[in-house]
Amino acid sequence: MKIFRLTLALCVSTLSLATAQDLPYQTPPRAIAALADAAPTPRVSFASNGQWMLLMDVRDMPSIAELSQPELRLAGLRINPRTNGPSRAAYVSSLRLRKLPDGKELLVTGLPANARISDVQWSPDNTKIAFTHTTSNHVELWIADVASASARLVPNLFLNSVFGTPFEWVSDNKTIIARAVVGGRGEAPSATEVPKGPAIQQNIGRTAAARTYQDLLKSPTDERLFDYFALSQVVKVGLDGRMAPLGQPGMIQQAVPSPNGRYVLVRTRHRPYSYTLPVSSFPQRVEVLNLEGLVVKELAELPLADNVPTSFDAVPTGRRQFGWREDAPNTVFWVEAQDGGNPKTEAPVRDKLFALLAPFDGQPQELAALPLRFRNIHWGTDKLALVEGYRWADRKETTWTLDLATKTSLTPLFERSSQDTYTDPGTPYLHRNSQGRQVLTTDGAGDVVYFIGAGASPEGDRPFIDELNVRTKKSARWWRSEAPYYEMPVTILDPGKRTFVTRRESAQESPNYFLRDAPSLKLTPLTKFPNPYASLGNLQKQVLKYKRADGVELTANLYLPPNYKKEDGPLPTLMEAYPVEFKDKKDASQVKGSPYTFARLNWGSPVYWVTQGYAVLQGTSIPIVGEGTKEPNDTYVEQLTASAKAAIDEGQRLGVVDPKRVAVMGHSYGAFMTANLLAHTNLFKAGIARSGAYNRTLTPFGFQGEERTYWQAPEVYNTMSPFNFADKIKTPILLIHGEADNNSGTFPIQSERFYNALKGHGATVRYVVLPAESHGYAARESIMHMLWEMNIWLDTYVKKASTTPAAENTKADVR
Repeated sequence: MKIFRLTLALCVSTLSLATAQDLPYQTPPRAIAALADAAPTPRVSFASNGQWMLLMDVRDMPSIAELSQPELRLAGLRINPRTNGPSRAAYVSSLRLRKLPDGKELLVTGLPANARISDVQWSPDNTKIAFTHTTSNHVELWIADVASASARLVPNLFLNSVFGTPFEWVSDNKTIIARAVVGGRGEAPSATEVPKGPAIQQNIGRTAAARTYQDLLKSPTDERLFDYFALSQVVKVGLDGRMAPLGQPGMIQQAVPSPNGRYVLVRTRHRPYSYTLPVSSFPQRVEVLNLEGLVVKELAELPLADNVPTSFDAVPTGRRQFGWREDAPNTVFWVEAQDGGNPKTEAPVRDKLFALLAPFDGQPQELAALPLRFRNIHWGTDKLALVEGYRWADRKETTWTLDLATKTSLTPLFERSSQDTYTDPGTPYLHRNSQGRQVLTTDGAGDVVYFIGAGASPEGDRPFIDELNVRTKKSARWWRSEAPYYEMPVTILDPGKRTFVTRRESAQESPNYFLRDAPSLKLTPLTKFPNPYASLGNLQKQVLKYKRADGVELTANLYLPPNYKKEDGPLPTLMEAYPVEFKDKKDASQVKGSPYTFARLNWGSPVYWVTQGYAVLQGTSIPIVGEGTKEPNDTYVEQLTASAKAAIDEGQRLGVVDPKRVAVMGHSYGAFMTANLLAHTNLFKAGIARSGAYNRTLTPFGFQGEERTYWQAPEVYNTMSPFNFADKIKTPILLIHGEADNNSGTFPIQSERFYNALKGHGATVRYVVLPAESHGYAARESIMHMLWEMNIWLDTYVKKASTTPAAENTKADVR
């Protein structure tokens, strides 16, 4: 015990130092570490015919050695040069199959030792499963036979997965279209070669605003590296081992076979590149190839998209969003802006939807003219497709029905605010058809579709399944989740019989999968995953509902220590939040979440601290509202402060929150919130800000939900930047940042400069940089050390802090 106290004292003493420290990775208290180490629940996937369930064990928290492997950061991508795949990916370690509803569980055999599996895809007929396996020096393609539960390698094929999933099934169930590493490409360019000249960028009189992106190309050397690692060859791969190249090698981002398997839609990026935009904006060529590898149609040759307005619903001019019509054999579609891509331009038609039928030598057919920006289309039959459009300015969204057979004009099915969760009809349910394509599930007449929704309500989320006749617009509810459970539909097995699978949980029961029969209410368990947090005991959870001073209704999830009793009195408290912008107070006031969800303790959760005797306010509502012509951020600080104060006041009213000992924490935009709360209020004893941005002049062309540029709203940018108020922050603040943050706008320099500003004004501040970590943290060593840092900070400045009120007058707690 003496040794522990001495260690703790030494750790605390280091917090006051203003110099760099050489500190090895630390581990938090045993109760926190045990919860963080709990094995994640397996992932589950269902065959489209409802006969099989695939269970995938997840490889969680890699070591820092794994995370520190070589990495190239090019054009917005992160590439492992050894494997020619992504440098950061989530992997599965094993596969298990189970015949539904009550078959035995079969472990898929033949897998490599220490498997790193990803990109799992069922074949269209559900008899096979394809997946990638990442070795130490390449990415392989594997095939698992469902009936025998055995897997085998497809030999002599190295995949290029820098652009994501590198293969697609063809509808014949015997062929795969893959993107392969080009053989004979030679040695990779040196990343440290001697420069042949300066890196130069130029713009002559064109408006080319760009948001703040990470991992961009910076030099001719970067360009050559990108050329090398992005280069791939489309290959037709037979399950009998035969292979044939299709077309020419290139920076091929996508190669998707047509539903009938006779053509491949290929999207290729090419020069000239940009040093201010990621690969998603690079010039591209879109072509249709046949399975002999010949180009049968060039659909588009698109330039660098460097003059797109910064509005959230701005788009490039010309053809975009190419894809196959999923319910037809070989029809390609695309969208074209009719307003120059600028939502601020007055235009009765924003986008038009076009289609072109094989052999692609006719004129494109106009399918629809949309008054809003195109978002998505769900294909169903010749008589029915669902088209979705949106407008950011007022958060309007509309879903239309489209009759392709009679060329009927768009008919509105839903018109609503995207932020009005109470009226959300849900998501149309899609199933994989015999060609393996996702299409609308309909009844025999093709008039009824099915929707799965979160079911937001004043009582909390209550997921549901509805069937809707799109002609009469009459809706019938099959089923709705009932207290004391939170139950989310996962897949519909038989619409006619109303049988489906749900994931069911409660505040005390971990999620498991069940087969439901809606007419009989019969419930059959499919899995029995144990509670990974059994050591925590019966966690106490309550959804709080309260109001802030301006009448906006708020919610927060309150967690209390398992053995807490009201007579124990108020507790030191940790509040976590993430602000959200709204255009309507009514929408901002809607209840979020459910009192019946099981607490999932991911790496960033604040709930760990119930084990240390804290009350935890998680998911605390921080709505920032700007109605009508007003923008939400015009009064950001005032609304931020009012929301935080309301949460503390409600916890105090309940007798569980000690208002003199409250800490606030947040990640990313939540870190930005944390710094602002410490700059403008006296509500908190300490703050923890992870991977945030603190100086908005470093993101001058918009951030989060803010469309205006710095030059259009300098007062907003300046007022919202806690960096500008570093001299006002006297509350202890812990800054944590991943050294390799890849998120737009949250460069590590944001925390570095903020730390220097705080230190320069005498603040109590600690700045922790986690090596090799991105915007979200992954390595076990990093996560454990982060939890240790947070725990020491909270114990030092909150739990054991003086009980002197944070502000002498709680009615005047705003600086």
